[in-house]
This record gives sequence, structure tokens and C-alpha cells, in this order.
Amino acid sequence: MLDFFTIFSKGGIVLWCFQGAGVKESFTGPVNALIRSVILQERSGSNSFTHERQSLKYKLDNEFELIFVVGFQNILTLTYVDKFIDDVQLRFRDRYKNELEQKGALKLLNNSFEFGDDFQRILREAEDNSKTRSPTYMRGFQESEKSKKTVKSMIETKGGDKGKEQGGKKNKTPAPEPAKVEKTSPSAKTVQNGNQGLTQEEIIQKKREEFIRKHTAAPAEKHSKSPKPQKPREKTKRVWGNAGTNTKDLDYSAKNGSSPGNEDKDLDAQNDLVRPPFTSTDAVAYLPSKKGGGFGGMFGMLKGLVGSKSLSQEDMEPVLEKMKEHLIAKNVAADIASQLCDSVAKKLEGKVMGTFTTVASTVKQALQDSLVQILQPKRRVDILRDVMEAQSQRRPFVITFCGVNGVGKSTNLAKISYWLIENGFTVLIAACDTFRAGAVEQLRTHQRRLNALHPPEKHGGQPVVQLYEKGYGKDAAGIAMEAIAYARNQAFDVVLVDTAGRMQDNAPLMTALAKLIAVNMPDLVLFVGEALVGNEAVDQLVKFNQALADHSMSDKPRLIDGIVLTKFDTIDDKVGAAISMTYITGQPIVFVGTGQTYNDLRSLNARAVVSALMKA
Repeated sequence: MLDFFTIFSKGGIVLWCFQGAGVKESFTGPVNALIRSVILQERSGSNSFTHERQSLKYKLDNEFELIFVVGFQNILTLTYVDKFIDDVQLRFRDRYKNELEQKGALKLLNNSFEFGDDFQRILREAEDNSKTRSPTYMRGFQESEKSKKTVKSMIETKGGDKGKEQGGKKNKTPAPEPAKVEKTSPSAKTVQNGNQGLTQEEIIQKKREEFIRKHTAAPAEKHSKSPKPQKPREKTKRVWGNAGTNTKDLDYSAKNGSSPGNEDKDLDAQNDLVRPPFTSTDAVAYLPSKKGGGFGGMFGMLKGLVGSKSLSQEDMEPVLEKMKEHLIAKNVAADIASQLCDSVAKKLEGKVMGTFTTVASTVKQALQDSLVQILQPKRRVDILRDVMEAQSQRRPFVITFCGVNGVGKSTNLAKISYWLIENGFTVLIAACDTFRAGAVEQLRTHQRRLNALHPPEKHGGQPVVQLYEKGYGKDAAGIAMEAIAYARNQAFDVVLVDTAGRMQDNAPLMTALAKLIAVNMPDLVLFVGEALVGNEAVDQLVKFNQALADHSMSDKPRLIDGIVLTKFDTIDDKVGAAISMTYITGQPIVFVGTGQTYNDLRSLNARAVVSALMKA
């Protein structure tokens, strides 16, 4: 049932592995994909991963820096895998605890971990416990309890129920059974009434006195069924705490400004208002006194600081909740913030804290490291090098820009054109936004200004920027294809394809964008998004990628390759959109727009963004 099970350290040393019978493929491919896509990218909030036709479940052991991974075919539904991987982890830790406590890769390599017998036993127990029960069939009438009842018993039961119900409707409480009257002797009566030892005449005299006392007392007021409405309470004068009710109490001229009899009260009030600063003697006075607890509190505080405590989920829960709220306030999407906190919790659970560190500082440092890792690209995006490589192949390098309305696609396309010209390349702009009025004119204005900054005289009489446009209402995919062919013939280095802005829910326009990318196969697809969005960034990127995948004609569809983040100068320290976009796509932020001039284009500094994000 299982394809493989492997235990390896976070340094990449395989300590032990198991491969199922009949499995010929190596497990290194799926495990390396798990490491690249999940563990290195800080996406360990979920403990499952799918690679091609295999499902992988993994568990992190942060105390010994180990990773346990089990793989099986994704068409199987193995309900015991989660408990099974936990049992294997506990057994492996307990058996090889001394060997695992030895630090260093060479010591791990020198040890031999013979774990096959224990693994087979745990696997056998897990499979036996998960075997489905034999199917239960529906019982026949003869096997039911109802078939054993006679008609007479059913009628009596039904009648008895009715009688009970009727009795219950008439009297909510059942009538008490009449008490049996028993004749008792006079002596017994006296004992029952508490008059033991009294004669008959004394008892009569006592009862006569009780009768007179009851009737001579004032009769109690009878409450009427409808009480008279009470009059509303009148407003009473407010008496301040330090003012008397009598005018004499306000006379402080008797003894140098203090009223007689109130010297102690005035002195106490002054001592409460004017109090010396909090001193060490006060600290001793306010501490609760416990026998033998003087050193216990001090050692308890030190124990919480030194590195003898392993982190648990309960310890990190309040800190992570505050971190999550902080990230959401900094414009990180709510789902992304939850996944990041879950990933940090799994990364730290069971890990021993460092010396003189608190839970809050440990969690914060782990979250900072995770954010930096997310923002750093997992693949190289070097446009200048790629353009030079395309030049060697005598073809233009094609970049397509896409995004929603109003995020600044055309403006940032012009900035990137200026950047490419500064690096000595010629650019052809393809005006494929045939939907928005004024889109072509906007690009023509940018072309004219860029050529003014770099006149053709300085470049051998050839303009460094040209615009390829066919007007409005035409097929965008066809215009892009013609522009690429024109650039190849005219030896342009780069083709920048401008597309119409579209909302992610507009199916016809999303289909047209997918067609443009599928037909022309650009070298780079850049999503242009603004830094002002929060949760909307997740929806935009997910649906853009989904549309490109659904309308692609190849097995490996072209998705978004990079992100251009615009309006970055308007958000101060609320830079959470960068985290949301990078986390969703797994693609890097190639450029950041920081203003309205051609020079306002920067590359992203991951540590500076994380520093602004974590700033309180």
C-alpha cells in the first residue's frame, strides 16, 4: 500500500528509508519536490503534498531536526497514515534518542539505524486497526424486538400511555397517595409535637398562649393581585465623597484648616494622592507570602528564560494570534496570514528554546525568517541575461503584461522600456489593448517621450522604441503575433505586449488573454498588481492562473512567471500585498513601481520589506 517511507535530517542526510514491494521508481524525485516547494518555501502549514501521481504526508521533528515522509498513490484513501507517521516518529525518537542528541553530520553518518523490524510491526498494527468492518445487513422483522411483542401487550401499553398522558394534562404533578390514618396514644402525640414531659393541662395552657399571641399580633398586609403603581422616585441630591451633608462639616477654620474629628481621614487621603514612587520595599510588601516560596519564584522565572523549555502549541497560540492580527493590519490577506502562522507553529513545535529567550521573541524571529524566505525567489529571473540569450538565438525576447483595470500596466511598461533602453536594447511595444479608449494614444505618447530622451541620432539613426498598433476592436492575439514577426524581421531585441485590463471574473476577457498567451508563447508573463490590495490579491492571482491553465492547449500551461508591484510609494509600511502575491503564486516580484517618472522602478529588497512589515 505504501510506496516509500523515509526519515532524513534537515541537512539532507537520509537516516533510514523503506520502499514498498514492486516499486521501482526512486523516492528522491517526490521528496526533493517536497523540499523545494514546501519546506524551503515555508509552506508547511499543511502536512500533505501532491507530486504527479503520488500523495506525500510529512511530519517535522523540530527537536532533533528530522523530517518523516511517507508516500503512496493518490488514488488510495489511507485513513491510518496520520496516526501511523506519528507512531513511527515516537518510536524512532525513543529508540535512537542518544544517537540523535549527538550534533554533527559525521556522527549521524557513522551511526546505523536498524529500524526495519519496528517499522513493519507499527505498519502491521496500523493496517489491522484500519481494516473495515464486515458490512452489516438489515435485520428482518422476525429478528426485531417488535416481532416478539403480542397484540395484547401492545394495546395495554398504548392504553397505559394514553392514560398517563391524559392524567398528565389534567394534573401536571401526580396526586399524592392518601396517608394511612393510624390511631396513636396521647403520649405518642405529645412526643411527636415536641411536648415530651408535659402534662395534659400544661399542653392546653401552652396552646392557649400561642392562640392569644397569634391573634393579638398586627395582621400582615395582604398583597393585592394588581399592585398599585409606585410613584417614580424623586431625584435626590448628590453627596460628594469628600463633602459633608452639613454646613458645619465644611468649616475647616477650627484647627488650621482641618475640621475637628477628621484629622485622620484627611491625612489618609493626602497619603493616597501623594505617594512616593514604587520602590523595592514595596515590591516585597506586595508579593504574596508563601512558605518556602522565595527561591521558587526566582528559579521559576529563570527556568522560563533559559533554554530548557520545548515549545508547544499552547505556548505559541496567544503569540501567533497577535502576529496574525498584526499581519492582517499590514495588508496581508487573512488566509495567507493564517497559513503563515500555522507554518511557523509546525516549524517550532517541539523545538527547545534558546538561552534567555522568550516565546514571543522566538516566534517573531521564526516568522521573520519565513517571510524573508517567501519573498526571495525560488528561481532566477534575470531579464537582461535572458534577453542576451535570445539575441544569440536571433529572436526577440517577448514579455506580456496582464492585470486588472487601473493598476498601471501601460505606465510600468514604459518604465521597463526605459530601463531596457538604458541597458542598450531596442524595444517594440505591441498595442494589444484594443478595448479601452485612449490606450493606443497613451502608448504613442510614451514612445514619443522615450525617443526624445534617446534620440535616434545617438543610435545610428534608428529609433530605439517603436509602437506596433492596429487600432481598436481587433483581435489582440493576432496583433501580438504580427508584432513578434515584425520584431524578428526588424531585429528588435525585446517585444513588450500591452494587454487590456480585465477583472478576474470577466470570463470572455480572461479567455481572450489565455488565447493570446497560448498562441504566442511569450518568454515572460508578468502580472501587474497594485500594492494597495489586501484579500483581493489572492482572488486576482488565483483566477488569472486558473484561466490561463483552463484555456491552455498544452499539458504544461503557461502561468504567471513574475509580478510587478505598482504604487509602492503610497502604502507606507503596509506592504502585506507583496507577501500575499508571492505566497499564492510562488513567483518572485521582479519590479516595484515607486513613482510616476521613468526612473521610479526598483527591485525588491526582501529584508527591508519584512522589516517594514514587522514594525509595530
